[in-house]
Amino acid sequence: MFSTAIRRAVTSKAVQLPGTSTSANRKLMSTITRIDQTTLPTMSQAVVHNNICYISGQIDATGEDVESQTRNILGKIDTLLDQAGTDKSKLLTASIWLKDIESDFATMNKVWLEWVDDDNKPARATTEANLAFPNLLVEVQV
Repeated sequence: MFSTAIRRAVTSKAVQLPGTSTSANRKLMSTITRIDQTTLPTMSQAVVHNNICYISGQIDATGEDVESQTRNILGKIDTLLDQAGTDKSKLLTASIWLKDIESDFATMNKVWLEWVDDDNKPARATTEANLAFPNLLVEVQV
């Protein structure tokens, strides 16, 4: 029964959840803004909920090396953050996946350090991973 109420709350504007007051229910209801749902048919490029911006993993297939791919990706992230009404100084976390961490970490990190806000660095994890396509060298999600 509770899951049915939750399901209705997501799709309806005014549903009272069991065991909650009207004011508590209003706090649960909030606006969700989806940004760029057309680039890929499977996802939004960014979603804003409760003033927090979630950005999908960003890739670049046009750059020839990890430096150009990283620069292009960070440019995409700047654009998405701007569309969401925020900027990189407000980032909370970052996840970075490299195809070859041993070869590409230093170069990617150099570009990252040029881009990231010096006074507001997010928590970050970087790992090696097989990426979706052979020509992809890096993916970044913030």
